[in-house]
Amino acid sequence: MSRVALVPAPVLVLGSVVSVQTGQALGKQLFGEAGPLGVVTLRLVFAAAFLLLLWRPSLPGREALPLIAALGTAIAGMQFIYPAMALLPIGIASTVQFLGPLVLALAGSRRPADLLWAGLGGLGVVLIYRPGGEVPSLAGLAFALASGGFMAAYLVLNKRAGARAGDGSVLTWAVVFAAALTLPLGPLSAGTDLLRPGLLLAGAGAALVSAAVPWSLDLAALRRLPERVLAVMVSLEPAAGAAAGLVLLAEELAPPQWAAIACVSVASAGVVATAARDGGGDPPGVSPAAAEPDRRA
Repeated sequence: MSRVALVPAPVLVLGSVVSVQTGQALGKQLFGEAGPLGVVTLRLVFAAAFLLLLWRPSLPGREALPLIAALGTAIAGMQFIYPAMALLPIGIASTVQFLGPLVLALAGSRRPADLLWAGLGGLGVVLIYRPGGEVPSLAGLAFALASGGFMAAYLVLNKRAGARAGDGSVLTWAVVFAAALTLPLGPLSAGTDLLRPGLLLAGAGAALVSAAVPWSLDLAALRRLPERVLAVMVSLEPAAGAAAGLVLLAEELAPPQWAAIACVSVASAGVVATAARDGGGDPPGVSPAAAEPDRRA
């Protein structure tokens, strides 16, 4: 029995959630040297390299290219979370981003209980503005919303990728495509500094912590946990992002903003729990099986 098999599955998922948000906080620490666009380039290039080493996929056939291009574009679009984090605390940026999968999960739903979850998510949006306090950056909120929209598109497309090939090959080539799309942005942001060994090493570390490690933990957890349970636990990500921002970057949030994070997290978990109870399965917007590895790539 491997050592990973001895670790309780919920602990693996919690480690994954913490790893993702810690990796994003580490990436934000590099903004002063590489800028958000430089960090995006480093993260995607190294994530693509890790996935190529892991899966060693064969070259895709012509019929898979449209899906790879669409999925890669969605992955590249999700990186709007990085310019969002340059203007917002990580906890707020992650919470607004999570609205994309939440809206996707609620779209077309006819369950009465989902009206409650939609209202709770809407309350979270209101609280983000800290009534009576400082208004967050509108540009930052727009970037985070754009990232959430691309995440929702990713979830739909990655389901198709999983149906086409269960070995991760389509996803791997999609991440390679996303890395190619963002590759020109790095030099625009950091110039030749992007090739400094120290910065390359830090970028590889951030990609490892935010991509390879959590994905491996999720993969191990999925073998022992129902998908809906994993989806509920993944709903902790906005709170984990806020905690990572507080611990690693000293980003303090006001009580209404913590309440906003709680509202969105509970709403996301509630959608999954309601769907599972009613026999509807995992909603497409928050199921980690569909999202693998939406927040890793």
